[in-house]
Amino acid sequence: MTFESNYSLKLLNTFGLSVQAEYFARFNSIEELQKLLVEAKRPIMILGGGSNILFTQNLIGSVLKNEIGGIDIIDEDEQTALVQVGGGVKWHDFVIWSINNQLGGIENLSLIPGSVGAAPMQNIGAYGTEIKSVFEHLEAVHIDSLEVRIFNKDDCQFGYRYSIFKGELKGQFVICSVNFRLNKIPKFNTSYGTVENELRAMKVKVNLENISKAIIAIRQRKLPDPKDIGNCGSFFKNPTISNKQYEKLKAQFPQIVGYSIAQDKTKIAAAWLIEKAGWKGYKHNDTGVHQSQALVLVNYGQAKGKDILKLSQNIQTSVQQKFDITLEPEVNII
Repeated sequence: MTFESNYSLKLLNTFGLSVQAEYFARFNSIEELQKLLVEAKRPIMILGGGSNILFTQNLIGSVLKNEIGGIDIIDEDEQTALVQVGGGVKWHDFVIWSINNQLGGIENLSLIPGSVGAAPMQNIGAYGTEIKSVFEHLEAVHIDSLEVRIFNKDDCQFGYRYSIFKGELKGQFVICSVNFRLNKIPKFNTSYGTVENELRAMKVKVNLENISKAIIAIRQRKLPDPKDIGNCGSFFKNPTISNKQYEKLKAQFPQIVGYSIAQDKTKIAAAWLIEKAGWKGYKHNDTGVHQSQALVLVNYGQAKGKDILKLSQNIQTSVQQKFDITLEPEVNII
């Protein structure tokens, strides 16, 4: 539990960007974290799986990596189990654990990269499921006061890829553990996207394990592995627009992809917008847009974070001009 200086973060971010932290340390418990916070040079950044971050420069101050482990059932009844998970646990490892223990609720979130501690910050979601649906509460440490605080679901102010930790409390707390209420009697959700078709093609019965396998197969076809090509998955959020604007766009672009999410709101597929704006498969030097998935910006080897940021801004401008829709990044830009 000591600080290292000029520490390379290249292997700790899925874009594979060559940036350095002025000081770097790892922690495995709340007590270790509190000691590091006392000693750490400000500003302080907490690093989880590094899968939702775009580094645009070297980091001044201290980077602390969350490696708090553990997955434990701390309470249960006939229908549910309350599971406490360390913030440093890999999210997909937790999903596999839940399936092995026949506990449902997060199987649709298979193969999402990153750590458990980062999951509520982003209110991660996929294939019709968000973690807020199984979230019970989390335990976090205030970076300055060292106070340990419990946040319940309402406290977190969950929204689409949003929580209070990306807004009002951004950069103020370290999420050390998260408690989830999982189901002993699973309620399968296979209606979103191509999940049902995948299960049908697999010719298997619907259960937790096979839903997970189907989603893993879909994700592996759609999204490049960061071990092969640097990326952080979906770079942009799917934008929400009024039904009136959607109908106007549909008259102009009949193939536009949208999903009704409220009486007066429609969510638009950002990947469709980016592709129709001409960016899918774009490549300049080592920066580009993936050839199979327009939502994924990539580092083909030696790209710099500033290059990827500039590309994302050019995409935003292009989509705004063509469709009058503002794309918002899903990633944290640092």
